[in-house]
Amino acid sequence: MPAGELSGKVAWVTGGGSGIGLAAATALAKSGAKVVISGRSEATLKQALKQVKADAVACDVGDKAQVAKAAAEIHKRHGRVDVLVNSAGINLPKRNFRDVTNEGWDEIVRINLSGMFYCIQAVLPGMRSRKDGLIINVSSWFGRYANALGGPGYGATKRAVVALSEQLNIEECTHGIRATSVLPGEAATPILEKRPVPPSPQVRAKMLQPEDLGRTLAFIAGLPARVCVNEIIISPTWNRFLIGGLEAPK
Repeated sequence: MPAGELSGKVAWVTGGGSGIGLAAATALAKSGAKVVISGRSEATLKQALKQVKADAVACDVGDKAQVAKAAAEIHKRHGRVDVLVNSAGINLPKRNFRDVTNEGWDEIVRINLSGMFYCIQAVLPGMRSRKDGLIINVSSWFGRYANALGGPGYGATKRAVVALSEQLNIEECTHGIRATSVLPGEAATPILEKRPVPPSPQVRAKMLQPEDLGRTLAFIAGLPARVCVNEIIISPTWNRFLIGGLEAPK
């Protein structure tokens, strides 16, 4: 994307301290946007700011009060949010029906689904008033294609992300607001450490890299306001979900 493509735009990236969120923040900043990253760990945010030109706001997206406070702070600093990238998300090592706890389920839903909803609700009034806005919701390959590896909580919430985006486009398109679901296949991000058996470095090298997804999200953000990319499914060429090279955890 040409430098300056997003000049004057303000982008809020949740989960912006690492992985896809940090890559998106980096690509958006290079395109001229004023970027604010948020995340639960102030230490992670501090480290991220060494890599990207951005502001940072500590925020647990699953906490309604923290989301409201973060949104108010962003509006205080920048006056608006033109682009919301909902990248915050988790999974747990104990994730399948045989070992997930009720508390584990609640935490996945709190972050992956409720947190996304809270952030959307926080920016919608301003977007409606300006008749313009873009919301990019990071889902997963598992949001479209079921796989035992993800577990019920992750699979259910990532499918729900697609439904949230669809509902936004149904209700808000007449207000100039557009939403995109991005469904990545395997990507070499820190969430892999939460798998029951984390992949080897050799396997990770063949996966999507964070910068691949950062460029994808920045491309979406740089399109004219008349364009709505409803959904993007993106995977590594060497896609283990298609070739059967990945076994479900025992």
